[in-house]
Amino acid sequence: MTGGGRRVPARFRRALAATWRFHDAEEAERREPGVRRPPRRADVSRTTRETRIRCAVNLDGTGAARLDTPLGFLDHLLASLATHGRIDLRLRARGDLHVDQHHTVEDVGLVLGRTLHEALGDGRGIRRTGCFLFPMDEALGFAAIDLGGRASLVCDVPLRGAFVGDLQADVVEDFLLALARELRASLHLLVPWARSDHHALEAAFKALGKALREATVRDPRAACDAASTKGSVDR
Repeated sequence: MTGGGRRVPARFRRALAATWRFHDAEEAERREPGVRRPPRRADVSRTTRETRIRCAVNLDGTGAARLDTPLGFLDHLLASLATHGRIDLRLRARGDLHVDQHHTVEDVGLVLGRTLHEALGDGRGIRRTGCFLFPMDEALGFAAIDLGGRASLVCDVPLRGAFVGDLQADVVEDFLLALARELRASLHLLVPWARSDHHALEAAFKALGKALREATVRDPRAACDAASTKGSVDR
């Protein structure tokens, strides 16, 4: 299976099969009549000497995003995540950009992860894991996530420049690490090839949104069970 002289890794081909299975489960949930489910929403604020951030999410939304950070490209990436994750997201952030972007970008990831974690509650009945391949023109983004209560990050998104738009390239991984830590998720984000740094990050965040949607969707076959052989998931 090749394109442009490149062989698509087998792990990506397997991810496609998982994507098809997800859509089957999502369609089953949509068709299930007469089931009243509590809303999965949260609103979190965090103020320090370095940043002031407020974030609100609705996991069962339509992907509407109202974003107000001092970094336009960060807003763009967050909007991509929300749109493709079907997460209603409101986020406002202010920070000490006269020092560096690190504090602001990392703390946005921290507060977003914490808000998503609170919205999930005990996590019972969700699929827990998700993965997605997202093509963005010449770039290919792959994301896999496990909401199993253990935080880790594997990030392989090579960027050529020091900035992508107005965003420092080296703070993107800090954002993702903070997100994974507060969401208590195992997160893998890979871009095996891309010509444009813009496309590389956009493909990665769109894939992340899709994978997050897959992991958080309620599985009607699981009811209130935890998706674990142990019978529980540390939340």
